[in-house]
Amino acid sequence: MDEEEKGYNWETEYERSWEALQEDAQGSLQAAVDDIALRARRRRIIDRPSNIRLGMMRHLFIVVDLSLAMEETDMWPTRLDVTQKLLKDFLSEFFNQNPISQVGIIVTKNGRAEKITNLSGNSSLHLGTLKEAAVCAGEPSLQNALKLATDSLKHMPGHSSREILVLLGSLTSCDPGDIFQTVDEMKSLNVQCSIVGLAAAVHVCRRICQLTQGTYNVCLDETHFRDLLFSHVPPPPAESGMEASLIRMGFPQHHAGTAPALCACHSEKPNVSTHGYYCPQCKTKYCDLPVDCKVCKLTLVSAPHLARSYHHLFPLPAFREVQLKDADSVSCCGCQVLLQNTLAYVCPACQQHACSDCDMYIHDSLHSCPGCCSGVSSSSQSATGVG
Repeated sequence: MDEEEKGYNWETEYERSWEALQEDAQGSLQAAVDDIALRARRRRIIDRPSNIRLGMMRHLFIVVDLSLAMEETDMWPTRLDVTQKLLKDFLSEFFNQNPISQVGIIVTKNGRAEKITNLSGNSSLHLGTLKEAAVCAGEPSLQNALKLATDSLKHMPGHSSREILVLLGSLTSCDPGDIFQTVDEMKSLNVQCSIVGLAAAVHVCRRICQLTQGTYNVCLDETHFRDLLFSHVPPPPAESGMEASLIRMGFPQHHAGTAPALCACHSEKPNVSTHGYYCPQCKTKYCDLPVDCKVCKLTLVSAPHLARSYHHLFPLPAFREVQLKDADSVSCCGCQVLLQNTLAYVCPACQQHACSDCDMYIHDSLHSCPGCCSGVSSSSQSATGVG
């Protein structure tokens, strides 16, 4: 059901949402707030789609709003400072979970859009360039930013996903024409656009995301902003028009020679060094992997990159939630903490228990059950007393 059919919150039945909050023995609401946050994270794990085709090779442009609205202090110290801090963590996690994907950054202010970094897998380059360009001025131009990103993504191969993620703090956009003409071009090129708003909901943003099969959300605070941002780390479902083809890849080894040489990845600021990765086909030197060779167009990756991308195809199933009693005495399969009178999560395969923190870590980062990997089942653990 579309958002328009659901109606507004004030048109629905009156709800006493504050009654769901329960104080603890000390009169604090922190436990209730933590429980709400935990259930939201659990819902994200349970709602993850399975048995669908995913876009493993991703090309993502992040559009950062640098208008005067980003200087608002409703997030401390400013929206821009919070955005930069969260982007640092997001890029690190993104490349960790999607090592054969590439990201570029576009900024928009004064009614214009500028591409400050091209598509690459170097997170430090993106963050350093964004920090240098982080000067707020004027109003953003959503159409110019989407047009610039689309023009860069349309040259990407058909077997990779084309994505745009907009971090928008302004409620207005200074556009040169009809933005929906740009949206029609994005649809024809299978470009998916998602927007995270930092102020309030805007109808045109919601409509753009609906037309391009993206998501639109407005953050409530810094913690919610982080959750919305990190929801874009897993690869999206592949578009129906995405090609399925074999991909030629090169696996260069790191060489440390004696003669210094220029690399092909730092064309604007030449980098001369004695070590790097050399394309096995044309012998062009690069500093980091993965990268598309600029000379022979061969995709250069390492074997661990492909291994880390593999887990998205076979996601770990959600653990079953159980309530332990005082009489129960089981240990967490991850941190080995004794679990009593608390919520625990049971692996459906090995029946091992995990605490809430380990459950999140297993599903978000590890992607493997420690109990299954160790070969110890819950019954054998209780029989031998292993804890």
